[in-house]
Amino acid sequence: MQRRQFVPSLAHSGFSPPFHKGQDSHLGAHLQHGSAPSRVDRRQALMACVFGAWWLPTVGAQAASPDRPTAAVKEVQLALVWSPTRSPHGFLVSEKFDGVRAVWDGQVLRFRSGRPIAAPVWFTSALPRQSLDGELWMGRGTFDRLSGVVRQAVPNDEAWRAVKYLVFDAPRHIAAYAERVRGLQSALAAARVPWLMPVAHQTVKDPQDLQSLLADTVRQGGEGLMLHRADALWQSGRTDALYKFKPDLDEEGLVVGHQTGKGRLSNQTGALLLETPQGQRFALGSGLSDALRRDPPPVGAWVTYRYQDRTPSGLPRFASFVRVRDPE
Repeated sequence: MQRRQFVPSLAHSGFSPPFHKGQDSHLGAHLQHGSAPSRVDRRQALMACVFGAWWLPTVGAQAASPDRPTAAVKEVQLALVWSPTRSPHGFLVSEKFDGVRAVWDGQVLRFRSGRPIAAPVWFTSALPRQSLDGELWMGRGTFDRLSGVVRQAVPNDEAWRAVKYLVFDAPRHIAAYAERVRGLQSALAAARVPWLMPVAHQTVKDPQDLQSLLADTVRQGGEGLMLHRADALWQSGRTDALYKFKPDLDEEGLVVGHQTGKGRLSNQTGALLLETPQGQRFALGSGLSDALRRDPPPVGAWVTYRYQDRTPSGLPRFASFVRVRDPE
């Protein structure tokens, strides 16, 4: 089994331009503001000197309106489902983290929907001017705890200390994905910000090796793998440059009704009537806890379910409830 760690290299990455004209005066003005620069100021200054404009923070710029998310947030990249028999040649492989998607537009940290995330100031103050895409994460098997922390209107400072921002892309950067990864890994590693971490990537030889890596990842508590075409330019929406590979497929459906249970489940919810993203409807009863049957997700809620395959008509086969998707 041959796997090769994707080692970042700043050389030829496209992420280390020299200071542009006027940039040094901008940085100097920032450092001279106030009696003494803070630790974050010094770190940002060092990163700007080493990595040029890519890392220079937005200083003195007007804050983005929470009601007007930038294009980098409104147009995120979404994954297709990977075929197990396909060759992974030409793809970079990383773990699929079961976290909360978070997009940094250079000024505001937001959910995938564009709604602002109420993160502590110290968490966002070290982020660069460059747009970032990644996952807020607390560790494997901690999604529910993480979701409770990052969705609070007023951030709990102590709880946020356990949250990491795992970065896997720089939206709208003009370089191919392999070059974007090299730049991100080099810059974020040098930044030495404990909560800001680049996602590690590797190359995999063949489908058998990829299947083995998936099994190892799941055995250790991971959710699955992500495969990104190394030569792909950034593109919004669902694209053939990005794939997810999991033991079970998953999808989100809209609750459009409830079916009353029978026997032991009489007077409770026997199944949720869901509408798939393709517009088809089916009943989902497997995986519902007694508590959810007594108090089911309301009509209009979105839920995540896993399934193994699709029927000839396109409906999920052997679907099982996973969780209610929190509103964003």
